[in-house]
Amino acid sequence: MDNNTTVFRLGELFCGPGGLALGATTAHISNPKYKIVHEWANDYDKSTCDTYIRNICPDKPESVICGDVRKLDIDALGDIDALAFGFPCNDFSIVGEQKGFEGEFGPLYTYGIKVLKKYQPKWFLAENVGGLKSANEGKAFLKIQEDMKAAGYIIYPNLYKFEEYGVPQARHRMIIVGIRHDLPYEFKIPSTEPYKGINVTCKTALEVPPIPENAQNNEQTKQSAHVVERLKHIKEGENAWTANLPEELQLKVGGAKLSQIYKRLDSNKPAYTVTGSGGGGTHIYHYTEPRALTNRERARLQTFPDDYVFEGNKEAVRKQIGMAVPPKGARVIFEAILKTFANEEYPSVEASERD
Repeated sequence: MDNNTTVFRLGELFCGPGGLALGATTAHISNPKYKIVHEWANDYDKSTCDTYIRNICPDKPESVICGDVRKLDIDALGDIDALAFGFPCNDFSIVGEQKGFEGEFGPLYTYGIKVLKKYQPKWFLAENVGGLKSANEGKAFLKIQEDMKAAGYIIYPNLYKFEEYGVPQARHRMIIVGIRHDLPYEFKIPSTEPYKGINVTCKTALEVPPIPENAQNNEQTKQSAHVVERLKHIKEGENAWTANLPEELQLKVGGAKLSQIYKRLDSNKPAYTVTGSGGGGTHIYHYTEPRALTNRERARLQTFPDDYVFEGNKEAVRKQIGMAVPPKGARVIFEAILKTFANEEYPSVEASERD
């Protein structure tokens, strides 16, 4: 490798099944001398780590440390040039109580801050749910930004709507890019304009090209006859509350009525958000067939390639896919970072146009 090549060694916390890593390692720009390579990663869940190793670093399994981040020996991780961390969103999501810093998972982002302080990578990418902005009346988001700045970074937060970047799914995520304050680079939010003509309907994502018959993680889900009958009465885009259901098929549920319960996809639109849950009617339901999607179909909506194999049982795989960052959306941001360091121009959003 010649001395003019700029390789960013990427460390990851809360790496999940590798959505961010796949986006990073497949990111490429017109100057081939700039690229991102996997260095080390950490996650808590065994099957998730197995998925990451199989697809991202099969020749370097020891580089994935599977265990609780709170017990991680940060000093032993090794030097990196970049850090990615999709810190757990359980307590920042708009679904639920938004416990933020009071919740069990709220403070986990601080381990990312510790890595930033210890290794001082040139840049980082942190990802969380869109609801992060409003958790704890906005105090959580402010505190997180303050800590990132105090670690030595100029930060560029933005709410990315991935369906506007070619992803066939309405998935909105708060992503913060940070560049070390002593470096002469300014990150710009990539524009959605280049993706305006892309067909991002869920039907196209699932059918073009057809999923190969031998594709892994494509086992059909089992629906009871009662659920099948209910789905037959629900049209595209409708859910259990908006459909005209006969009384015997109506749900007997008091309180909150989540719109995703037995909600069918609309074949002419991007999918609604793929989640890690699946019980009680929260699987994603096919637009024409009376069934839930297979894990491979869900992975398609998340823009994982068909040869990206997920490890673990069907429930574990569904959770991994739902928790992941869409690689195609992540790659857009990683390529913008590479272009920033390579001093390449790219279509960007002016600060005045942002939320």
